[in-house]
Amino acid sequence: MLDETLCLHAGYEPENGAPGVMPICQSTTYRFDSTEHIGDLFDMPTAHMYSRFSNPTVEAVEKKIAALEGGAGAMCTSSGQAASLLSILNLCSAGDSFISASTIYGGTVNLFSVTLKRFGIECIFVDADADEETIEKAFKENTKAVFGETIANPALAVLDIEKFARIAHKKGVPFIVDNTFATPVLCKPICFGADIVIHSTTKYMDGHALQVGGVIVDSGNFDWTKGNWPDFCEPDESYHGVTYTRDFGRSAYIAKARMQLMRDFGCYPAAHSAFLLNIGLETLPLRMERYCQNGLAVAKYFAASPKIESVSYSALPGDRYYPLAQKYLPKGSCGVVSVIIGGGKKNAVRFMDGLRLACNEVHVADIRTCVLHPASATHRQLTDEQLIAAGVQPGLIRFSTGLENIADILSDIEQSLKNV
Repeated sequence: MLDETLCLHAGYEPENGAPGVMPICQSTTYRFDSTEHIGDLFDMPTAHMYSRFSNPTVEAVEKKIAALEGGAGAMCTSSGQAASLLSILNLCSAGDSFISASTIYGGTVNLFSVTLKRFGIECIFVDADADEETIEKAFKENTKAVFGETIANPALAVLDIEKFARIAHKKGVPFIVDNTFATPVLCKPICFGADIVIHSTTKYMDGHALQVGGVIVDSGNFDWTKGNWPDFCEPDESYHGVTYTRDFGRSAYIAKARMQLMRDFGCYPAAHSAFLLNIGLETLPLRMERYCQNGLAVAKYFAASPKIESVSYSALPGDRYYPLAQKYLPKGSCGVVSVIIGGGKKNAVRFMDGLRLACNEVHVADIRTCVLHPASATHRQLTDEQLIAAGVQPGLIRFSTGLENIADILSDIEQSLKNV
């Protein structure tokens, strides 16, 4: 089935006489006929037993997203940040390292470079546009993963997914891709060699600014039996001797993430949150098409203004990442446009504060147009060097085009640019 159909029907298949719309199973617990049955579930969780790590409503959404990405399984989390964290902790322990593209979301940079460092896990940042040989030199003997974003937030750099997949697999480690801005409607990283895909479902997947969430999708393609992966191939004594590769096959990664990490961290979304996310997913293909149309129109408008120093939008002919976008994002490059206004931060703030339709808020990828100044908000904790590496200039504005009529969006931009 194609995306439009999957978004409506995957994950939940009503039985005869059942509700046509996916129901909300708002319960923390599940009842069983015997003590033995519950005990068996603690050896092999083949059914829901506690909503800290699984729930029927959330499971239906997990199946839908896994189908959209072409994965073997998925696990929802309470935020995109939690998805990023667990995707790494499922692979790395104290004393390990992993590689990440430097052009990623500021909150993820802080998570990787500060918080994980406190846990004894080193993140080695690399220039995503560097050649393969240069990136390979960043690897150490203890490197366990490679991480990047399909469309970087907010630099909007497009990742060469196949290049990074080749490097990771040559080194015998899995490749994790944050596909938040592209969504599986615009790009399916697994088709280009990614092993794990994550999302902040808070963004385009939800689309309505209703709830915070995340998801991890396991491709099922990485062979954990080759290489140094004892956590996957040897009995897990914390879960009564389960061996993930033996007992879960292609779903070993996502099963381990749920049985070890979600069990212990408990960052699982509520059933009602998953219900709201599912409503957003049902219209995702339609919305992404309009986001891309409006985003390109906004990018062209900014590019034609003498008050704009530069525009980053990979679907714009002449953009640095246009060739990669044609390969990985042929349907469009989402609705987010990054612009640098001449005159630096002062003029950027003047423009943003003068907007009437667009909201100045800490959000992106909403149905409503919104703007943000990353250097003073989402990337505020980064050093000057990290800001440069992330592609964030003082005058950079992240303009997230919504679904309003494009004439109204452009009119709002026009009236506010008069203030600059």
